[in-house]
Amino acid sequence: MRLFGRKDADDDGDGEPLGDGIAEFWTWWQEARPRLDSLVAAGDPAGLEDLLAPAVAAVDPGLVWEVAPGRNAAHALVVTSAGDAELRPLAHRWAKSAPDSDLLWEFHPSRQANSQALELTLDVGGYEFALDKLMLGLRVPRDAPRVDVAAYHPIFGELDEDTRMETTLLALDWLLGEDDVARWVGEITAATFEPIDAVAAAHLPAVVADLASGFDEEQWVLLEGQTAGGAPLIATARYPLRPVDHPLFDQHIAIALPYAHRDEAGLPIGESLAALRDFEERLAARLLKLRDDAVLAAHLSAEGQRVIHVYADPTGDAAIHAKELIVSWEEGEPRVDVTSDPAWAAVVPFIT
Repeated sequence: MRLFGRKDADDDGDGEPLGDGIAEFWTWWQEARPRLDSLVAAGDPAGLEDLLAPAVAAVDPGLVWEVAPGRNAAHALVVTSAGDAELRPLAHRWAKSAPDSDLLWEFHPSRQANSQALELTLDVGGYEFALDKLMLGLRVPRDAPRVDVAAYHPIFGELDEDTRMETTLLALDWLLGEDDVARWVGEITAATFEPIDAVAAAHLPAVVADLASGFDEEQWVLLEGQTAGGAPLIATARYPLRPVDHPLFDQHIAIALPYAHRDEAGLPIGESLAALRDFEERLAARLLKLRDDAVLAAHLSAEGQRVIHVYADPTGDAAIHAKELIVSWEEGEPRVDVTSDPAWAAVVPFIT
């Protein structure tokens, strides 16, 4: 199993993607498939790299790719953003456009958990990295939907810091799958000494499954804070809130509703509070019908205005529905702003 990616990818010299590339990639794939099959059968990773690297780079030079054992097929082609939130939607659209899997190939936009992970051995800087010797210190911070991981392996003392971390991240991807690492793993350290109370890496999936079981149902959290100018602010956010759960929702829809009735702190009261609740109920009803295309992420109120943050698939109709709904708003001039925001930068303070 070899990993390829950004450092090997060709680009146009200025870091910009070479066009859309997704449709072109799959056209190229069908044409190159006989050659790719022959290279895999021959066990020729260098030949695969020469053929695949430019094709993946044409989609975006920042994408990382690897050929790994498949779940149902013999091989899996993985093209991933490798944690880059800006590129995650692109990787998922690449996979969504893929041909049907067959006996030889399947396709994934992120590294998948490997059921034989503990049997894997990797050459790292000339040292043997066996996953069955990996030990983990695990800590779940109080009331946090993540587990912090301190990883230790006997060879880590021989490796530089960057190589230790890269190896740790790859091991976690094999143990949990890349998306579950993004969902449930918090702070990651690669230690040169075994942490106190460390457990074998084999226990990590069970710890994460136990943590995740507490968030099976939709939850929301009420937050209080201040604006940049020091005015009181209240917010309600989905909890946990994570872009990885909605990888195709890279369109940000901000609905701004000014309200007339507010207290001394600028927060909504009385008729305005009732009107805001009614608007959000109608919005939620629309989004329920669009649940495969949009999600309400958070809303916040301050200084006489409520801003509702929705993320959506730009190929859907969520923005149209939002613009239709604000027509009925009677307290001031409402506004809907629609932008591209694959990293969910507008709601970073609420991401958990």
